Amino acid sequence: MFTVPCEAIFNRHSDVCRSALVGIGPKEYKKPVICIELKKGAPRSKWGREKIRRELMALAAENPLTGKINTILFHKSFPVDIRHNSKIFREQLTVWAEKKIGSKG
Repeated sequence: MFTVPCEAIFNRHSDVCRSALVGIGPKEYKKPVICIELKKGAPRSKWGREKIRRELMALAAENPLTGKINTILFHKSFPVDIRHNSKIFREQLTVWAEKKIGSKG
C-alpha cells in the first residue's frame, strides 16, 4: 500500500486535517492502520468521532486502494519533524498505533 494515494482518500473528509497510513505487526503480516488528525472545530466527542469513523470507513470501502483498511485511530496531533512541520514521524506514529491496538486487544 502506498501512503500518499491512500491518505488522499481519507483527507477528502471535511473534518480531517490530515491522515497517515502506518503498518503494525510483524513485517510479513503488516496490518494497515489509518491515523486521523481532526481539524479544529471537528466533533471530538465519542459520538462525533464514531460518526466520522463510519463516514471514513465508507470512503475506504468505495476505493480499491483503501478497501483493506479497517482500523482507524484518532490522534490529537501527529508527531512531526520540527524542521519541517508537515513531515510526519511515521515511526513514532506506528509505535503509538501499536500501543493503542494492543490496549484494545
